[in-house]
Amino acid sequence: MNFTPIDNNSLVEGFCIIKNVEKKTSSKGDSYLDMTLGDADGEINAKLWRYSPEIHGEYDANQIVKVRGTVSQYNGSDQLRVERIRPTSPEDNINPEDFVKSAKFSGEDMYNELFSIAENFKDSDLKQIVCEILKDNRLKLLYWPAAFKLHHAVRGGLLLHTLTIVRLAEGVCKIYPFVDRELLISGAILHDIAKLCEFEVAETGIASGYSIEGNLLGHLTMGAMIINKYAENLGISKKTAMLLEHMVLSHHGEPDYGAAVRPSFIEAELLSELDLMDSRVYEMHEAVSSTEADNFSGKLWAMDNRKLYNHNRTDLDKTVNLF
Repeated sequence: MNFTPIDNNSLVEGFCIIKNVEKKTSSKGDSYLDMTLGDADGEINAKLWRYSPEIHGEYDANQIVKVRGTVSQYNGSDQLRVERIRPTSPEDNINPEDFVKSAKFSGEDMYNELFSIAENFKDSDLKQIVCEILKDNRLKLLYWPAAFKLHHAVRGGLLLHTLTIVRLAEGVCKIYPFVDRELLISGAILHDIAKLCEFEVAETGIASGYSIEGNLLGHLTMGAMIINKYAENLGISKKTAMLLEHMVLSHHGEPDYGAAVRPSFIEAELLSELDLMDSRVYEMHEAVSSTEADNFSGKLWAMDNRKLYNHNRTDLDKTVNLF
């Protein structure tokens, strides 16, 4: 943890994110907060004794706060005894990316790139519907994650996942010139748009769970509903809207993986395959990056409980090449 020393008695202060927090009762019957605080450099267990909501305020996981307290050793590890705590304010000029795992590119850059691509479509229907949906959802897109726990579950992860698939689609279209490039890229940009409704997400860009709509409908169904709504309002042709809706509904490939229908035309199949490819490469990279050279990772649920081998032949710290 990157705290600033206040004096020579281990008193420190600084900004951090609450990774988890639980209200407990001490052996003396007093309430206290048991927290894990973190920043880009690590994390520390923290205790706020004699906790009073009226005095100290109320706090949730994924909230960035400023704390002051004393660091001491407990069971061989550092522990922070919190003396003061407060929420951050705009005057603090805090950058959430300093406290949570984030995409390596800014939300603004990724959003602008996607919008520029759509703005240059020759198909007026695709250009209009994609640009309007992007414009109306810009603020959320700048920081939204692509998942609650699995692939791209980081600040800005949704745009990172989307732009990566668009780049993959561009390459595919160069090899297969018969593919409808603008239709494929439109489907790629919109395929996960309803994840903006599926998760409960703090301003830090970390999802805390699924929304009611996310649990009851899911992002495939809601995505098709969004496209249908915009198509009607913008006067988009029914066929174009139907093709986009099908791509969203089928992009998980098989009903066993959540798809409402299987892909039924080339661009829909390509979107499904590219979505699967990017999600799996991301999961594999994360697992192998945290595995010692010439060793296997633990079993990965998202990869059918496979263990992955780090052959140590490449630089796993290299950033995805999007720009």
